[in-house]
Amino acid sequence: MSSKKPCIICVAITGSVPKKTDNPAVPITVAEQVESTHEAYEAGASIAHCHVRNDDGSTSSDPEKFARLGDGIRKHCPGMILQFSTGGRSGSGTERGAMLPLRPDMASLTVGSNNFPTRVNENPPDLVDWLAGEMLKYNIKPEIEAFDLSHIFQAAKLASIGKLKSPLYVQFVMGVKNAMPADKRAFDFFVETLERVAPGSTWCAAGVGRHQIEVNEWCIAAGGHARTGLEDNVRIDRNTLAPSNAALVKRTAELCEKHQRPVASALQARELLGLAIG
Repeated sequence: MSSKKPCIICVAITGSVPKKTDNPAVPITVAEQVESTHEAYEAGASIAHCHVRNDDGSTSSDPEKFARLGDGIRKHCPGMILQFSTGGRSGSGTERGAMLPLRPDMASLTVGSNNFPTRVNENPPDLVDWLAGEMLKYNIKPEIEAFDLSHIFQAAKLASIGKLKSPLYVQFVMGVKNAMPADKRAFDFFVETLERVAPGSTWCAAGVGRHQIEVNEWCIAAGGHARTGLEDNVRIDRNTLAPSNAALVKRTAELCEKHQRPVASALQARELLGLAIG
């Protein structure tokens, strides 16, 4: 067994964009999502990053759907970290945080705006403050989604004035069209900047589309954590659709083995992130 720090694998199971027409394996209903998450959990994922959809595949922020999804994952994936999305594609304004009273272990939080492929990922300061306040209120650990370098500085500022708890957990999102590209030197600078402005922070990164596997390897090799899953990428390679979320998790776990990083269990992931155990 390697003595290196265990690597937390987060599986982003559904997202708001991929459809069954893109890949039939994308789980849409709550039952499909629970089954897919269970397979990914058995393959080594210890965080489930969750969105919910309507049965027709359209996006939703319905707290009732989040409640059923959370209950199913807790039942079938003991100890797995529940991370609910408050992303802007699923709703508007405070609707985006309507599920936070359910008290998931974690929730995503984007602390600034940026461009997406066809729209603006809008995160105005008053909404960011409200979402951060709700996460403090319900003892939810934010995952800071950094789509831009400024988001790292803003997260550090919010922590310095008590609007976010330290140590931070930050995810660098790379490869979204019109946002931060998947660039290795930029990645290295993100890591160095976070460690400088928010010492003691934990970090991971997500690569979108064909960049998923390379960003996974950058993270694992550099001692960070990794995110995979059908939300970000529906393929194994250019010509092959991923058969499941679990297949993408297994591919990430193989990179951990290559770099002599043990895959973190759910218990180890909770310890590394300072989350409640039990």
